[in-house]
Amino acid sequence: MSQPPDVESLRLLVLVGELGSLGRAARALEISQPSASKRMSTLERRLRLELVERGPGGSSLTTAGRVVSDWARRVLDELDVLLAGAEALRGEQDAELRVAASMTVAEHLAPGWIAELRRGVADLYVGLQVTNSGTVADLVRKAEVAIGFIESPTVPPGLNSRRVATDRLAVVVAPHHAWARRRRPLSAAELAATPLVVRESGSGTRDTLERAIGAVQPLLELGSTTAVRSAVMSGAGPAVLSVLAVQSDLTDGRLVEVPVDGLDLRRSLRAVWPSGRTLGGHAATLLAVAVRSTQ
Repeated sequence: MSQPPDVESLRLLVLVGELGSLGRAARALEISQPSASKRMSTLERRLRLELVERGPGGSSLTTAGRVVSDWARRVLDELDVLLAGAEALRGEQDAELRVAASMTVAEHLAPGWIAELRRGVADLYVGLQVTNSGTVADLVRKAEVAIGFIESPTVPPGLNSRRVATDRLAVVVAPHHAWARRRRPLSAAELAATPLVVRESGSGTRDTLERAIGAVQPLLELGSTTAVRSAVMSGAGPAVLSVLAVQSDLTDGRLVEVPVDGLDLRRSLRAVWPSGRTLGGHAATLLAVAVRSTQ
């Protein structure tokens, strides 16, 4: 058999057996009788069996037709199970949203966006994975999350993006650090020549800094913004961090911002999703919330 029978032909065969007429089976399927006859002939040709006896009083199944009809009914029952299961899975997906976000976005922006989204969809489960921007991009490309938020200076390949917020990086030190008492701004060259407390490679904050001053000299390399802040406050050395992450520390005097001449450390925070794919459902709603909240 070169080509398996199609589902609608099997359904037609079962109905002929149940209704005793090809015409009545055609009406049940809402197709014309000539179309039904052609479909049945194609099925018989593919199976190389005579399935239906046609007569002036109606149609009946042959012996082979009755056997094949029983098999077809099982196939159709299993198909119904498949379709019902797929619908149930869609329902589970509709009530769930998987998101990945870089640490700055996850700690300072995403919780508010998610809270607003859930006010409109109270039973929605949102799973937020917090990691660096490079890993966020990988998770989005692998479709392990529906949408990601990154702070990288460029859009990773294979992804669509939209800016959702702006941010600025600041050079920060502990209040007792020598730079806290400087009377003139740092130069970009001085910053580049100084060992810094930095995030790991793949962090959007580190990528933005390296794009601005070139390769950095790590004094300490740590896996989270919180760890970097703590190290700076303890006097380990200077760091370059998001103003979103250190605003309260600057206000309360736990950290001091050091001005830098000739260096633009502003950056865009972006939502990302796979190229060639239209963002829909709850992911699209979350993106709309994020854009609206920062306008």
